[in-house]
Amino acid sequence: MLTEEQNRQLTRVGSGTPMGELLRRYWHPIAGVAEFDGEDRIRPVRLFGEDLVLYRDKSGVFGLVDRRCPHRRADLAYGFVEQCGLRCNYHGWRFDADGRCLEQPYEDVANPTGRFRDKIRIASYPVAVKAGMVWAYMGPAPAPLLPDWEPFSWENGFVQVVLAEIPCNWLQCQENSIDPVHFEWMHMNWGRRLRAPGSAHGPRHLAVAFDEFDHGFVYRRHREDLGEAHGMWTVGRVCLWPNAFFLGDHFEYRVPIDDENTLSVAWMFNRVPTESEPFVQETIPAWRGPIADPATGKWISSHVMNQDFVAWVGQGRIADRTKENLGTSDRGIGLLRRRFTSEMKKVADGDDPKGVLRDPQANRRIPLPTMHREVLTGGLPLAQVKAHPVFGAHLDRFVFQAGQPAEVWRDFRRAMGLPPDVAPNEAENAF
Repeated sequence: MLTEEQNRQLTRVGSGTPMGELLRRYWHPIAGVAEFDGEDRIRPVRLFGEDLVLYRDKSGVFGLVDRRCPHRRADLAYGFVEQCGLRCNYHGWRFDADGRCLEQPYEDVANPTGRFRDKIRIASYPVAVKAGMVWAYMGPAPAPLLPDWEPFSWENGFVQVVLAEIPCNWLQCQENSIDPVHFEWMHMNWGRRLRAPGSAHGPRHLAVAFDEFDHGFVYRRHREDLGEAHGMWTVGRVCLWPNAFFLGDHFEYRVPIDDENTLSVAWMFNRVPTESEPFVQETIPAWRGPIADPATGKWISSHVMNQDFVAWVGQGRIADRTKENLGTSDRGIGLLRRRFTSEMKKVADGDDPKGVLRDPQANRRIPLPTMHREVLTGGLPLAQVKAHPVFGAHLDRFVFQAGQPAEVWRDFRRAMGLPPDVAPNEAENAF
C-alpha cells in the first residue's frame, strides 16, 4: 500500500514532476513509420501532457514540434508538409524539424533585411526511426543512444507494429509487466470461461521469482504443468526498463500520453518457416486496434493484450494504490516501485538513471533473456511451426490484439508460406 503522495509521485508525468523528468531521459516509440507512407503525413500527438505534431516532410525527415504556431497560435496539425519542414496553413510560416523558422512569406517581402524569422523558434524534440517505429526523446541534451535491442536485427521475420490508446495511467500498464500470476487467471482461466462458460481452471502457479539486471527485471514462473526445466522458469520474461515488456517474440511499450491516458505500442515478430527463407520484408505494417466494441460499448476481451487493457482501465484512470493489498505474488511490483523511487532521486541529483545508454560499443545488438531463442533466430520447417505449442497457434489467428487489418493478415500468411485467403480463426485463444 502506498500513501497518496507516493502514488502521485509515481504516476504524474507532466514537465517538472519527478516521474515525468525520469521518463524524459529515455527514447519512446510514438508511431509506426508506415502510418506516414501515404498522403496523410501529419498526425497530432499528445505526449507527457504536451500537445505536439508529428510529421514527415517530402524529403522523408520526421519532425516533432509544438502543435501551436508561434505566430498566432494556429493548429499545425492542419498545416502542410514541404520538401523541408512543416508550413502553417494560416500565414505560411515554415519550420524545420529542429524548430527553426525558415520562412515568413509576408515578413520576408515587407522587411527582407529584418530577418525576423531568425528570432523565432518553435519547441521541437529529437526524432529517430528504428524497427519500423518512430521514436521521440523529450529530455535534456545530450540525448542518450536509442537502444539497439538484438531482436530488431533478427532476419527472416514478419514484423508488424500495433498501437492503441488506453484510457488510464501508464504505471498500471507497466506494473502488469512484472505480474506473472495474472497469466494464469486473466489469459488462461478467464479466457477459457469467455469461450466456454463453466470451463475448468487451468494449471496453477507453484512459484514465482524476480531478478534485476541492467535493463530491467526478469520474472520467472513455475507452473505445475511445465516443470522447473521449462523456459518460463529457467529464462523468464523481461520487465524492460523503464516502461516496456519483452516476451521473446515481441515488445510492448506503455508511453504516457498524459496522467490519465497511455499509448500502447507493440512490436511483433514472427519467424518465417525455413522453407520461406530468405525472407525480406519491404515495409513493416503499422495499425491501430480498437479497445471497445462500438456496438455494445464494452471492452474487447477476445485477444491477449485486450484482456490486459480490461484489467488496466478497470483500476480507474489513475489507480488508487492507497487502497490496495499486495500479496506474495506481488513482490515484483514492490521491486519496480522502489527502483522508480531511487531513479527519480538520481535524476534530481543530476545523474543518469538506470538503463541510459551512451557508449556506442555497448549499444550493439543488445541481447535480452529470450525464451525460444533457437526458434526465433534459427527457424523451423513449417510442419514443426504448426506443431509448436506456442507458435503454432499464431498461424491460425493474430492472438494479441483485436482489429488486425485483412491485408496485414494476408501478408503474414504469404510470408509464412500459407494460403493467404484463409480467414483467421477467431474462436480460439492463445492461452
